Parts: sequence; structure tokens; C-alpha cells
Amino acid sequence: MRRLSSYWLILSAIAIAWSLRPLAAEDVHPITHRQIAHVMGAAGADWLVRPERESEEHPEQAIEELGLKRGMTVADIGAGVGYYTWRLAERVGPNGTVYGEDIQPEMLKGLARTVQTHHLKNVKAVLGTFEDPKLPANSVDLALLVDVYHEFSEPEKMLDHIRDALKPDGRLVLLEYRAEDPAVPILPEHKMTVQQVRAEVEPEGFHFDRTIEVLPWQHIIIFRR
Repeated sequence: MRRLSSYWLILSAIAIAWSLRPLAAEDVHPITHRQIAHVMGAAGADWLVRPERESEEHPEQAIEELGLKRGMTVADIGAGVGYYTWRLAERVGPNGTVYGEDIQPEMLKGLARTVQTHHLKNVKAVLGTFEDPKLPANSVDLALLVDVYHEFSEPEKMLDHIRDALKPDGRLVLLEYRAEDPAVPILPEHKMTVQQVRAEVEPEGFHFDRTIEVLPWQHIIIFRR
């Protein structure tokens, strides 16, 4: 328990020191009244590639559950420096495409370095905004948000644009730390329940498909357009 408490305090410090913008009291979701979390700034990029993340999140297992196929087009929304992007790119293969989207140019510079390190030719960097990920319409088979959705300051607008970017049979997948589990050592505003996610996402034109609970700390929550 001491280890978990220390971890929680470390994350608290990181969220405050590395946030892209300050939170205001009115930054709550209009449906669930959930406090919207800080966006991690580029100064926290090293945290995204910490060695412990493998054991804490099982990224390869998470991607395996997505059922990706060669040739697919995937959007990694809030890609950061590409921790998931390069894994997705290898799964969809050279004939597939991965859009690595982020709102911070410095994160996209880190993404470019990751792409170069892994010798990838099928990743396209996209600079989005707080309101729009700037993805091509009707182009994406799967949009993946890994510990990102809870930071959207304009969640309804973002979801509307993501829906437009998905193909008719496209999927939206959220990985979110489980708020139902107090043992998950993450700040409360960086955790969500399945009920919260569904209450916020479904009104924006998405149909709940299923939840997969195989990861140590996170939900995998799948919607269809």
C-alpha cells in the first residue's frame, strides 16, 4: 500500500507540473459533472515511455484485444511521442496507415523520432486542436484513445469529429484507468467508470459494443459508429 500511495503522489506532482493548461472550476462534463483532467504537457514525455509502463498497462495485450488486421487505417488520438503508435503501425503493416494525432507540436517531434527509430513508413503525424483531431472524413477503421479521453476539454466536439472520421463500420476504443477500483493508484480525475464513459460517449452517436477487462489497471471500452 505504501508503494501505491507513493505512486499516486508522484502522479499528482506530474499532473500539476506538466499540465498544458490550468484547470478551472467550470471544467466539468455537462452530463456526468466529471472534473476534466489536466492535459499532460510535452515536459512529461519521458513519463509516457517509462519502463514500468509495460507491466502496469500491458500494451501488447491491449493491442491484441483490438483485433487489428493488415491494411487497416487506425488513428492514435493523443498519441504523444508514439508509445502505442509504433506498435499499431507494425500490426497494420506497410499497406496500412496509422494517424498519430496530438495537439502539441513538441509531442509530434517526439513521435517523429519514434517513427524513425522503428523505421516506419506508414505513420502520418497530425496536429489537432482541443476541438478537432483533424482526421480525414470517413477514413478510419479504428480510433484509439489511450488514457486520453478524460483530458478532452471539448469532449462533445471531439467525439463528433471522431465519429465523422470513422468509416461506417468503424470502432472507437477507449482505454481508461478504472475508477471503480480504488487500488488503481491514479489521480481520481484521470480515472473513469464504464458508466461515466457510456453516459458521455453514447449521446454523440456511438453504440456501446463491449468492455474488455484483461488489463491490470485499465478498461478497454469499445463503441461502434
